[in-house]
Amino acid sequence: MSLTKTHMLVRSLSTSTAAAQLVKPPVQVFGLEGRYASALYSAGSKNKCLDAVEKELSSFQQNMKTDAKLKEFLINPTLKRNLKAEALKHVTSKISLSPATGNLLCLMAENGRLDKLDAVINAFKIMMAAHRGEVTCEVVTAKPLDAGQKQNLEAALKKFLKGNETLQLTAKVDPSLMGGMVVSIGDKYVDMSVASKVKKYTELISTAV
Repeated sequence: MSLTKTHMLVRSLSTSTAAAQLVKPPVQVFGLEGRYASALYSAGSKNKCLDAVEKELSSFQQNMKTDAKLKEFLINPTLKRNLKAEALKHVTSKISLSPATGNLLCLMAENGRLDKLDAVINAFKIMMAAHRGEVTCEVVTAKPLDAGQKQNLEAALKKFLKGNETLQLTAKVDPSLMGGMVVSIGDKYVDMSVASKVKKYTELISTAV
């Protein structure tokens, strides 16, 4: 997307007279969802409603997961874009969503991009976490970590943080790893699983044969 189109997207989402001037998010997310989320972040910054937008979108995302009719309405390709936009405009007005949130929903409806709404919301959450100085970390292990292991791991991971950052750790279990762990922290990714080592050694043996 060109800079001109990005400015247009920001202007569409913002109610500010200075909408054309971009406010860059603290972290870049690529793809279509990243462009919409970045424009929303810029608009929310100018209108001083970032926290409200995040809360509203999180609630809307949860409703998408629990309300089958809402999800069907959003992803149904047979419904005309203008009808979706008008319906969402009515909904946002009825439940008093902030202008930035309402503009996002209506704009994505008009552009036929509502199927990407969940991804856009997730991208915006990543930006907001960075905005608060939170560094997300996901640790995947073959077996659940006990309290002591988790505490030691958190202490080790915090050494990667800067002074104003906080760690948001999520632990998941994947038995296929066989042992070890896979760690993703910020934009860093380290695979220390037994499964990856077995795969590596297998490939080396296959190449040598």
